[in-house]
Amino acid sequence: MLNLGILAHVDAGKTSLTERLLYAAGAIDEAGSVDEGTTRTDVLALERRRGITIKSAVVSFTVGGTTVNLIDTPGHPDFIAEVERVLNVLDGAVLVVSAVEGVQAQTRVLMRTLRRLGIPTLIFVNKIDRRGARPGEVLAELAAKISPAVVPMGATANPGTAGAAFTPFDGAPAFTDRLLDVLTRRDDALLAAYVTDEGSITPGRLRAELRAQTAQAVVHPVFSGSAITGAGVEALMAGIDELLPAAPGDPDGPPSGTVFKVGRGPAGEKVAYVRMFEGTLRVRDRLRFGERTGRITGISVFDSGTDERRQEVPAGRIARVWGLPDVRIGDSVHLAGHPCPVPRRDGESGYFAPPALETVVVPRRPQDRAALHLALAQLAEQDPLIAVRQDDVRQEVSVSLYGEVQKEVVRDTLAEEYGLEVTFRETTTICVERPSGIGAAYELIGKEPNPFLATVGLRVEPGPPGSGVEFRLEVELGSLPYAFMRTVEETVRETLKQGLHGWEVLDCVVTLTHSGYWARQSHSGGVFDKSMSSTAGDFRNLVPLVLMAALRQAGTTVYEPMHRFRLDLPPDLLSSVLPVLTRLGAVPRTRHAGLVEGEIPAARVHELERRLPGLTRGEGVLESAFSHYEPVRGPIPERPRTDHNPLDRKEYLLHVVRRV
Repeated sequence: MLNLGILAHVDAGKTSLTERLLYAAGAIDEAGSVDEGTTRTDVLALERRRGITIKSAVVSFTVGGTTVNLIDTPGHPDFIAEVERVLNVLDGAVLVVSAVEGVQAQTRVLMRTLRRLGIPTLIFVNKIDRRGARPGEVLAELAAKISPAVVPMGATANPGTAGAAFTPFDGAPAFTDRLLDVLTRRDDALLAAYVTDEGSITPGRLRAELRAQTAQAVVHPVFSGSAITGAGVEALMAGIDELLPAAPGDPDGPPSGTVFKVGRGPAGEKVAYVRMFEGTLRVRDRLRFGERTGRITGISVFDSGTDERRQEVPAGRIARVWGLPDVRIGDSVHLAGHPCPVPRRDGESGYFAPPALETVVVPRRPQDRAALHLALAQLAEQDPLIAVRQDDVRQEVSVSLYGEVQKEVVRDTLAEEYGLEVTFRETTTICVERPSGIGAAYELIGKEPNPFLATVGLRVEPGPPGSGVEFRLEVELGSLPYAFMRTVEETVRETLKQGLHGWEVLDCVVTLTHSGYWARQSHSGGVFDKSMSSTAGDFRNLVPLVLMAALRQAGTTVYEPMHRFRLDLPPDLLSSVLPVLTRLGAVPRTRHAGLVEGEIPAARVHELERRLPGLTRGEGVLESAFSHYEPVRGPIPERPRTDHNPLDRKEYLLHVVRRV
């Protein structure tokens, strides 16, 4: 078994290559076309109409002795979150690069992530039959921009014509020399053997070492070809079978897997896509995922281009699983009543930047508000980073996004699948807040002005960058019942989603310094008296007041997302472009003839992209990606609050307890 991802920048030909692989393996009778909307993996009507992949899709085929589950992923940067979830379940990857456009910004982002995760990766230079194809130059770009450890596995003939072909080297002297050079840089034993006895380095030993270093994700074999004509595809399939490692896992071990995608069946039922790392799941097994449970009612596995109903799914396989209505993307699943085994790669995210944009979604018909919220909630199930934000005060719903294309897709999806016509307000940048200093506050039970039957004291202080929110205890574990302690922590995390300026508070440490409660009290007749007994609601209502008081004392700084950028442009235009970059808030770090690198606020990237063709006679090429957060320069942006505003005690208490 091999779970293989196809990744690339937009329009590099991933979906066309998926079709060609299925056809060459005999899984389908005819290769589908993206232009005609007949591909197996672009199943959404929206995907077929736009000609782009929006959701990851799984198909299966057999090559040699290997059964391959192939996952086609989106290439547009707006859908990078879909790619992120797929990375958790891959055994290997094929990175597709266009022979015409060459290495793009998205190519570099994807390859950096694949290398960081140690996922074995082959590279396929596609479209060698297209006019303007330059496979030789692209190979040099790969070595310079992706990794010097790339090994060309063959030669390209007649590039840029319909007769373009790829011929594997198969032991050619030039190939052997290049292979030796790359492999010996990472294997001292191989280098020593070559120096002492060159004759001991047989072609078989070289191929074995190439397999080993490819499996370690330190060397990347490069194939070339055309997904449209089929040139080079047979060589790529042979490379997949020979060079990429099989899926590990013991089917007889304790079952464990990861949910990397959630969809809906024909009847609207939830369907979980699960990659099994260990053990075997069977129909009617009861599973635990987080604090939730569910019983499997159906399983289908991918086989020979389709998915088939089965009674079980063993380690190494990907399956669609029914019967888990509460499951979420990223959940680790295991048998209920058994300890949770640690999967090979967990379902945590964070490989790519979070969404930097936010917009309010407005239904054209006011009576559709409830239906809109339900529809967006279902979309957020399938893509958690959409992050639906409900504002009950203003009766508005906002979503977080990666870009304008994703916004258009959300609009079209709501119209086609839910019958909802919507518009969007102006897109704004999502900022974050971080504590500026240390602040503390407490309120004691039975002491004015505390109206709740709870004692809570909290201290807020800055944490390391990238640490999120850390909750600590400075009270004894037994000072509060576990349920109350858990309520305090959950409410702290929920409250920090809106700081002093309305933005989420990150990179902070919150310490519980005071705690107290009144134990359960009853009247003589045995009737529980809520007015004399603390409940979880008392802590849930008091924590926001105490936390915001501590945060106000600490103060916060608002940070905006910054992108690093690389701008290639004609050298004679450098002096005229630099002032424009400065007006957009960009900070150039390096400047050479025809090249500018630096940082720019994420909010200004779209404007730079829009103005670039006019500034550079259409010759400018911009690459940008999220880099870090920096303090906002100028007026501090405020975000409307969607809670009961614990910063205003009077307003908060009127909403929570209906009195001041």
